[in-house]
Amino acid sequence: MFSRSWLLRVRWWAAALVIGVHGLAWWMYPAYEMSGFATETAWDDSAEISAEPEMSRRFVSSDLDDFVHSSSITALPGGNLMSVWFAGSREGAGDVQIRGARFDAATGEWGDEVVLATRDMTRQAVGKPIRKLGNPVVALAPDDRLWMFYVSVSLGGWAGSAINVMVSEDLGTTWSAPRQLITSPFINISTLVRTAPVFHQDGSIGLPVYHEFLGKFPEYLYLDANARVVDKFRIADGDNSLQPTVVPLDDRRAIALLRYAGDEGHVLATVTADAGQTWSEERAIEPWNPNSSLAAVRSHRDTLLVAQNNLADGRFKLTLDESNLSLSDWSLIQTLDESSDAEGDSIPIDKYVPQLREKFIEASGPKRQVLLDEYVQMLEGRVCKRGLCDFEYEYPYMVRSDDGRFHIVYSWNNSFIKHVTFNRAWVEEQK
Repeated sequence: MFSRSWLLRVRWWAAALVIGVHGLAWWMYPAYEMSGFATETAWDDSAEISAEPEMSRRFVSSDLDDFVHSSSITALPGGNLMSVWFAGSREGAGDVQIRGARFDAATGEWGDEVVLATRDMTRQAVGKPIRKLGNPVVALAPDDRLWMFYVSVSLGGWAGSAINVMVSEDLGTTWSAPRQLITSPFINISTLVRTAPVFHQDGSIGLPVYHEFLGKFPEYLYLDANARVVDKFRIADGDNSLQPTVVPLDDRRAIALLRYAGDEGHVLATVTADAGQTWSEERAIEPWNPNSSLAAVRSHRDTLLVAQNNLADGRFKLTLDESNLSLSDWSLIQTLDESSDAEGDSIPIDKYVPQLREKFIEASGPKRQVLLDEYVQMLEGRVCKRGLCDFEYEYPYMVRSDDGRFHIVYSWNNSFIKHVTFNRAWVEEQK
C-alpha cells in the first residue's frame, strides 16, 4: 500500500503539472479581445431605388462532368465574380477536383472552368494521404486577398475531414500551395466547411464550420488575418445541426441558420451578441429543412433573404424566402427552381426532356447552349433511372457584390452549377 507521504507528493506534483500546463497555455495563447464583425459595405441600402428590376440566370460550369456540387461565390472588383465547386465522376471519388470559373462583368458571361486543386496536389502540399476532396468556399478579404478553403479526407468518410486553405494575392490568377488548418487535437479530423466566411474589423476571419464525428454540431472557427487558427467556439450543443450560415447584424450581433441533420425537421437558429464567442441555445424556426444546406444574407429592407429547400422532404424545389430579423415572420419572395411535379415525384423521360430543355436554354447562355444535345443523351444514370427522371436543386450559396446586387449559386441536378443574380428593384417587384 502507498504511504500517505507518497500520495501527498504525487498530488503536489500533479497539481504543479496542471498549473504548469495552464501557465504555458496562457503564455503561448494570451487573452485577447475578439474584434467585432466588419459590417461596412460598399453599397448604400438607404439610397433610393431608381434602377429597373433585373434578374438573370446563367450556368457557371461548362464541362459535362458526371457530378458537380457544393459551389460558392465571391464578388471581385469591377463587378466581376468568382465561383468554385467540386467536380468528378461522383461525390467522394478519387478523381474529384476543386474547380473554378470567373464572371466577366463586361461580357456578362462566365468563362471556362479551371482546376484549382487536386487530390495529388493536396497530398504533396500537406504531406499526408488524401482520399477525396470537397466543399470549397471562396471569399475576398477586405485587403483584396482571395481565400479558398476546402475539405479533404485522409481516413474514413466525411467525418474524417480536415480543412485546407489556399490564398491568392492577384484575385485568383495564381494561388499558394494548400496548407491544412489544425482545428482538432484528435489527429486533426472531423472539421468541415461549407458556408460563407465572415470578416472581422481587424481583418480576422470567422469561418463557420461543423463536425460529423461522434455527433453533428456547428462551430465558429476564428482565424487571424493570415488564416491561422486563433480559437474556436461551439455554436450549438446538439447532435443534429450542420453547416451554419452566419449573418452579422452589427459589430457584435449575428444570426446563424443551421441545417437540420435529422428526419422531418425545421431550420434551426441561434444568435450571438459577442462577435461569435458565445451563442444562444438553438431553436427550430418556421421553414422546413429536409437535411439540406441553406444560405442567407441581410437585405436592403433590413430583413434576411434566405435561399433554401423549404420542404419536409426532398430537394426538388429551391425558394428565395424573406424573414424579419427576429425570424418570426416569413414570406416567399420567388421560387428559383422547381420540379413540375408538385410532390417531387419522378417524371417519365418523354415528358421530362422537353421541360429540361426549356430550363437549360433559360440558363445556358450562348457559351453553354451548345452542350444541350449532348447533355440530354447522358440523362440515364444521372437524373433518370429506368425512364423516370427527377429534378434536384440544392446547396445554395449567396453573397452581395459591391453594387448591392444579390448572387446565388447552387447545384442544378448535380450536373451544372447555376448562378442567379438580381438587384434590389427586382426584390421590390416581387411584393
